Amino acid sequence: MNSTHEKKIVIFGAGKIGRSFIGQVFYRSGYSVVFIDIDKKLVDMLNKQQSYRVVIKSNEGDHVIEINNVSAFHLDEKLIITDTLSNVSIAALSVGQYGLPAAIPLVAESLLRRKQVYGDWPLDIIIAENMRNADKYIGDELLRLLPAGFNLASRVGLIETSIGKMVPIMSKKDLEDDPLQVYAEPYNDLIVARNGFRNPIPDVSFLAPKENIKAWVDRKLFIHNLGHSSAAYLGYQKNPDWKYLYEALADNEIYSLTRNIMLQSADVLRAACPGEFTPGQLKAHIDDLLARFQNKALGDTIFRVGCDLYRKLSPDDRLVAPILSAIHHKLPFNLILQALTAAVWFRAKDENGNFLEKDVEFFKEAEKGEDYILEHVCKIRPEPELKLRKDEQNQTKQNIFS
Repeated sequence: MNSTHEKKIVIFGAGKIGRSFIGQVFYRSGYSVVFIDIDKKLVDMLNKQQSYRVVIKSNEGDHVIEINNVSAFHLDEKLIITDTLSNVSIAALSVGQYGLPAAIPLVAESLLRRKQVYGDWPLDIIIAENMRNADKYIGDELLRLLPAGFNLASRVGLIETSIGKMVPIMSKKDLEDDPLQVYAEPYNDLIVARNGFRNPIPDVSFLAPKENIKAWVDRKLFIHNLGHSSAAYLGYQKNPDWKYLYEALADNEIYSLTRNIMLQSADVLRAACPGEFTPGQLKAHIDDLLARFQNKALGDTIFRVGCDLYRKLSPDDRLVAPILSAIHHKLPFNLILQALTAAVWFRAKDENGNFLEKDVEFFKEAEKGEDYILEHVCKIRPEPELKLRKDEQNQTKQNIFS
């Protein structure tokens, strides 16, 4: 870091991950935190209070972390944003895929300004987004906006992450009591791409640099996301009246089947990422995740974990991607397929008795049958191997919840 600059991080997105995770982790290592957000009311509250609370929720009770030395800008304050961003060594993006088109042009403008003032001093950007190959997407967008010949590779570190922190939905009363507080689980590991940094890697607690970040992104998808949603789909299938994920996992059959699905996907992950993980490491990770999924204090609902079916059953997401990889590597996937077919008939409602609006259209397509969804939504081509796996699944499914 340039010695003339204070330790400061600029975070696009003052939402749950931005505040409870990225902001918290860097603040606890001595950084001041600047948020940029499109919500003017939120920006004004952060500037007035200059602090917020992160409430760590666990079965042992609540623990509050006070985050101080906080400021914020509205997305429209372009001049001061580009000026602030040009004076720091590290930033983060946590705005969601649909928020990136508004954030990336501001990053591009700040890069031009910092080049004028500081020459080749690079900016590192932690990409705290739940999307694969986010570094390439953002890099391509920046190159489109910057002048020809701009040396992006040396001046910008695009740091992919694997975000495993779970943050619950907060009730209306929670938000009314303190609009700035955010709830989160105790887990704090911020897994980042070691080779993404252009400045020295900052000395920040909980930062976990990895050489092969693609493997760790897939670990999140193939094990964490897969196991989380599998428990929701199988739990709803067994008892539609269950509301919380921990209720489903308290059932021995659901727990055992979910764990076996995760273990089957772990075998696929090891084949896809040879030499990166040992069976023991992945087994320990699975057991830790299952314990975290049962954190009652998070109040995680089966509806929240399972809804948004078009996205969660898409070819690059948590259930279909492991199946396609298993087909490629000629490995079993009958248990994963069982979770996928349960997802086709997932009809959980939120606390107000409503479906997710986007899922209603999915339900109409699902009336055409599981095979239709597999081919047209999941993009799994009908082939003899898949038919064999479905036959294996149908032979065992009737015994699972008898």
